[in-house]
Amino acid sequence: MLLLGLLLLTSALAGQRPGTRAESHLSSKLQLSGTKEQNGVQDPQHERIITVSTNGSIHSPRFPHTYPRNMVLVWRLVAVEENVWIQLTFDERFGLEDPEDDICKYDFVEVEEPSDGSVLGRWCGSGSVPGKQISKGNQIRIRFVSDEYFPSEPGFCIHYSIVVPFTETVSPSVLPAAALPLDLLNNAVTAFSTLEDLIRYLEPDRWQLDLEDLYRPTWQLLGKAFVFGRKSRAVDLNLLKEEARLYSCTPRNFSVSVREELKRADTIFWPGCLLVKRCGGNCACCLHTCSECQCVPSKVTKKYHEVLQLRPKTGVRGLHKSLTDVALEHHEECDCVCRGNAGG
Repeated sequence: MLLLGLLLLTSALAGQRPGTRAESHLSSKLQLSGTKEQNGVQDPQHERIITVSTNGSIHSPRFPHTYPRNMVLVWRLVAVEENVWIQLTFDERFGLEDPEDDICKYDFVEVEEPSDGSVLGRWCGSGSVPGKQISKGNQIRIRFVSDEYFPSEPGFCIHYSIVVPFTETVSPSVLPAAALPLDLLNNAVTAFSTLEDLIRYLEPDRWQLDLEDLYRPTWQLLGKAFVFGRKSRAVDLNLLKEEARLYSCTPRNFSVSVREELKRADTIFWPGCLLVKRCGGNCACCLHTCSECQCVPSKVTKKYHEVLQLRPKTGVRGLHKSLTDVALEHHEECDCVCRGNAGG
């Protein structure tokens, strides 16, 4: 009888062990969730301030090995002197989780301009190393995000240095093109008024050959037609009245930056600015309170412009030069739309 009692007690204790393990596993998951919050993932605004007086670097945790998952790290670099810029140069060893549909959604590193909150660029994957970035003032912010899946290696490393702004007596175009970061090179390129002068600056030793190569016939299709549409109208009083009513809300010439329109911080275009048709003005002849009306596009098209494209070569100094067509948005027609009404 005593032996039977011991057997029953042993069986009961054994039956409780799986449940104990399950509770322990659940407890560890809850503890892991709490740890995730403490790591700062839920507080992306927390940042580490680094005072910059000389060259230095920041990098993803464990660089050049696989970085941890579930991280949000923010660095704000602040130069000691006010009248200087901060230049960022990415290490050649760069690799984060690949983008989805060419968009960095999951793991990425992002550079932001603190003065206006604009994002200078966001990068992921391992196809190419991001180009140099330069601040507008004496501060710049860097943010690194990793989700809970697929961490990659080697991560990233960013070297930072101080850059003294150019004064009126020292023009960027005086310095060799190879000595300038991409944004300053873009400013130097924009200053040239002719393509010959630009190529002569970029390639002083072989500018004539480069100029000939640009216009050498190739099998690549170039030069898509760019035609401004015009409407032929008969003149009558009804038409004049209609044109007067719509005159304040029509497509107009606007100068836009090609880099900003295409969101291509890794490329320089010449000319850097082009004219496009965009809806502009107000609704001066509206039948309602004019402050409640807006001039909006009702017909939008893409039109092609041929420009010179300059892209940094990978791993070596120099620029790839080619003529290319860029598609920019043009507004063909505009409507005056008022709050609560379909028209003005």
